[in-house]
Amino acid sequence: MEILNPSPLEAKIIEKLKDIFDPEIPVNIFDLGLIYGIRVNPENEVHIIMTLTSPNCPVAESLPNDVHNEILSIEEVKNVNIELSFDPPWDKDMLSEEAMLELGLL
Repeated sequence: MEILNPSPLEAKIIEKLKDIFDPEIPVNIFDLGLIYGIRVNPENEVHIIMTLTSPNCPVAESLPNDVHNEILSIEEVKNVNIELSFDPPWDKDMLSEEAMLELGLL
């Protein structure tokens, strides 16, 4: 996912997401391609659409909670809603170029 010209709050959200790592892959969840969407409404309520590397992912319960808590820790954020989606299913083509470099795939 790429956000062109993110607002200052969206930039803070992306930075927080880049601090969260999938425990099985040494890449942050943003560059891993697990974030499908970020919406911020005028009241600074955040809606994040995300996925997991597989529906049977061992962190299926904890990772969305980690995302929720990290984003809610941003002072301007009033509320966070996390939506899990498996459409489309995650695959390695969703990795950012930076992630591919980190994993030695480029």
